[in-house]
Amino acid sequence: MTAHLPHALRSDARENRERILEAARTVFVSAGLDVPMREIARRAGVGPATLYRHFPTKEMLVAEAFTDQMLACRSLVDEGLADPDSWHGFCRVVEKLCELQARDHGFTAAFMSAYPHALNFAAIRTSSLTGAAELIRRAKDTGHLRSDIVLDDLILMIMANNGIRAGTPAARIAASQRFAALMIQAFQASPASAPLPPIPRLTPRSFGTPTQIHQAKHPVTKG
Repeated sequence: MTAHLPHALRSDARENRERILEAARTVFVSAGLDVPMREIARRAGVGPATLYRHFPTKEMLVAEAFTDQMLACRSLVDEGLADPDSWHGFCRVVEKLCELQARDHGFTAAFMSAYPHALNFAAIRTSSLTGAAELIRRAKDTGHLRSDIVLDDLILMIMANNGIRAGTPAARIAASQRFAALMIQAFQASPASAPLPPIPRLTPRSFGTPTQIHQAKHPVTKG
């Protein structure tokens, strides 16, 4: 039993670290970066001392959670490149990138604003963009992707997807799925009339509440 103890401790420490990161990502996405470290420890099921042993500062914890997010993007591109059907791989990357961003709920933007110098993620970003450019080239070779599509179009899609606002996470993800389907049809050389995923009821925040919109359309006049 003594011989196995060090390995067991290493395994426990690894599991604690993974639980902390999972809890941190969940709470950062749902409640923002201001959540206290003690609350993250509680959600991870570990003591504050254990959390600080793995991540002495909140910046270190947020940075590692963000790195995982960046690596997830790179992993999606790699999966697309590994697909023997390049057009299918391209479509899956569009769908999964939009969904990943919808689940992100502004975490990446909040991290970059709060900790602008915490990470040098240029290498990961460059690698992801290089892979995406290669995927675009391969999809064009199949004849399914429009010949005038460039990497900036994919970046434009991501920027637009980031603007989706909805009342619940489920509605945001559903809207993102429909947006991805629309983008795939726009990217396709010969767009097919495939059915689109259902869209949730959306009311952009800048437009006000449904009552305010109705009042704007039908103002009450006094006289």
